[in-house]
Amino acid sequence: MDKELPAAYVAQRKRKRLLLLLIAACVLIAGALLLRAFLHPSIQRSAVTTAVVETGRIENTLNASGEILPEFEAVITSPVSASVQEVLADAGSAVEAGQSLLRLDKSGIEGEYEKGKFQLESKQNELRKLKLALDKSYFDLQSSNEIKQLRINALQADVENSKRLFKAGGGTRENIEQAEMNLKVAQLEKTQLENEIRNKQQSMKLEMRESEITAAIQAQEVKELKRKLDQASVTASRGGVVTWINKNIGTVVREGEALARIADLGSFKATGTIADSYLSQLSKGMPVVIRINGEEIRGSIQTVYPAVQNSAVTFDIRLEEPHHAALRPNLKVDVYLVTATGNNIMRIKNGPAFKGPSGQGVFVVQGNKAVRRTVHTGMSNFDYVELKDNVRPGDVIITSDMSRFRNAREIMLK
Repeated sequence: MDKELPAAYVAQRKRKRLLLLLIAACVLIAGALLLRAFLHPSIQRSAVTTAVVETGRIENTLNASGEILPEFEAVITSPVSASVQEVLADAGSAVEAGQSLLRLDKSGIEGEYEKGKFQLESKQNELRKLKLALDKSYFDLQSSNEIKQLRINALQADVENSKRLFKAGGGTRENIEQAEMNLKVAQLEKTQLENEIRNKQQSMKLEMRESEITAAIQAQEVKELKRKLDQASVTASRGGVVTWINKNIGTVVREGEALARIADLGSFKATGTIADSYLSQLSKGMPVVIRINGEEIRGSIQTVYPAVQNSAVTFDIRLEEPHHAALRPNLKVDVYLVTATGNNIMRIKNGPAFKGPSGQGVFVVQGNKAVRRTVHTGMSNFDYVELKDNVRPGDVIITSDMSRFRNAREIMLK
């Protein structure tokens, strides 16, 4: 029959087992640390890129996107509401000033033009008739005024005769008074007629002026219709290259609607967009660098538009070399806005190793190994990164992404 072990003995055996396990774990950890102390991670030297720390000029930049546009682009609009009848030029073709681009259906505007001419002729005839009627009315009034004057002369003679007869004893006082009364009435009638003539003159001027204005307005409308009719054959307003043209034959276009665009491809400008969070840093005259196939074209911000669309702001760029051979219309480019510039700055070529915060670890090459150092970065752009401390000009630094060695102090280079 088995005998039950004492509880104290069982507890002692458990403590010994735990102690042995703890000692084994400590031995394993110590061995791993010792092994790590003697063994270093390694990497092929050809698998990394390096750069030499140097001193020079550096520009701090903000990244933006941009597009190259013709500096001068003329928009040809439809002079009338009509349908596209014929297209005479294609997008991309060079045209000269006055060259026909497309034809519009003229039937509608021709009808309006003929109707306008008839209405203008009618207005001019009405003006001539009014002038004849006014001249006749004025002539009649003038004739009446002359007749009144003759009558006044006769009545003045009657008054003189009545006075002479009265002195000679052959007339009476009543005859004199009657003759004077008739004269006074005739003079008042003449004064009234003269006032009517003056009013008639003013009225005639106003009526003539009103008719002349109406006729002039109609003439201007006819002139505008004639201009629109002449422009129904849409022509280039200046020489250049057709960048776009409405080729939808039969489509009805409204007056003022764009029909074609002509650009001068000898000179260009650029427009850029950047996140609206950088709006406060943008200003007119701010230096800009544009990269096209490895070439740099410099310029400056000309206009910053305050409106925000899709969390982005837009700005126009004036190029220092608007005739550069690399420029093409509607070309998408990388735009770098220069916010600060420094000279005699310790710098190194930019690479994946410099994507972290200002204080970050880099590996400095020392013979056949790379030693980790913590450096602080400053200004940066597409080409260079400023290094503020813990390195010297001439040091070789690995610029490849070394994030998988973030815990290593040294790396062996094979």
